[in-house]
Amino acid sequence: MDIDHLRQAMNELGASSVPFLWGVDYELSKGFLIQKPLETTSLLWNIKGVGNDSALRNIRRKISLREETPPEPEYREKFATVRQGLMRGDSFLANLTVASRVTPDCTLEEIYASVKAPYKLLIPGQFLCFSPESFVRIQSGHISTYPMKGTIDASVPDAADRLIGDYKELCEHFTIVDLMRNDLNSVAADVKVSRFRYIDRIETHNGAILQTSSEIIGRLSPEKAHSFGDIILPLLPAGSICGAPKPATLRLISQAESQKRGWYTGVFGYFDGNTMDSAVMIRCIQRAHDNNLYFHSGGGITVNSVCEEEYNEITAKIYLPQNT
Repeated sequence: MDIDHLRQAMNELGASSVPFLWGVDYELSKGFLIQKPLETTSLLWNIKGVGNDSALRNIRRKISLREETPPEPEYREKFATVRQGLMRGDSFLANLTVASRVTPDCTLEEIYASVKAPYKLLIPGQFLCFSPESFVRIQSGHISTYPMKGTIDASVPDAADRLIGDYKELCEHFTIVDLMRNDLNSVAADVKVSRFRYIDRIETHNGAILQTSSEIIGRLSPEKAHSFGDIILPLLPAGSICGAPKPATLRLISQAESQKRGWYTGVFGYFDGNTMDSAVMIRCIQRAHDNNLYFHSGGGITVNSVCEEEYNEITAKIYLPQNT
């Protein structure tokens, strides 16, 4: 489905309080929309316990995932391109991502059944997402967003204090919160940051990690509170996975990454007839044109970033948040 038709359908179904599931890729080149999503068999999904995957919910297995991260010199070239743009003033913060080839010892369906995440999506044989990051939630005339920036291995001594006290992470988080606040201001009124840099703990197959997020909330006008296409699609791509200022940063990212992201870092969501909830599609495994599977990961780059540390971060983000 093209974006214009997706926007129109989201507006019409929202105004009629008809439940639907939807998704759009990072490049805003394609999307999907499914009515009666609890009955669909074309894909699997679950958002905070609601979904069409009941047949898989009792499946548990420990998964082995062999990974081949791009060589550090290759990453260093991409990092240098981004840093040059930052030094020119093209961007204050740019989210640089890479794709690491992975070989799991099971199917994508088995991984889907065995991972734990608030937002899960499987396009059979092609794409798997198990995202911890909310995008926007719309309910009772209000819109909220939850940008996630800042990650650390929970086993590091004083990990929480180090994460909160990290100057580079603080600058990155401020930038994204400011960007998302400005984005919400374009569709809502009385926008404010209701929670700043709270910490979530995520258990993975490689141990626990800590991540910081913030909550931003605004008020929608009654006449447009259910025009979901007009509210959400203009906010894309999500600020947390590109950077600021957005237009120039998107050009810089395209130059550095030199390949399309596809569904990775797109957005998907579910409207139940009352509440719209959506997620940024991070933590993803995607099948490429060479028929291999790739785990996508990335991190925000600022002028204070150190290449080696950023490379280690993209490696640390290759994880499966498995059920226990």
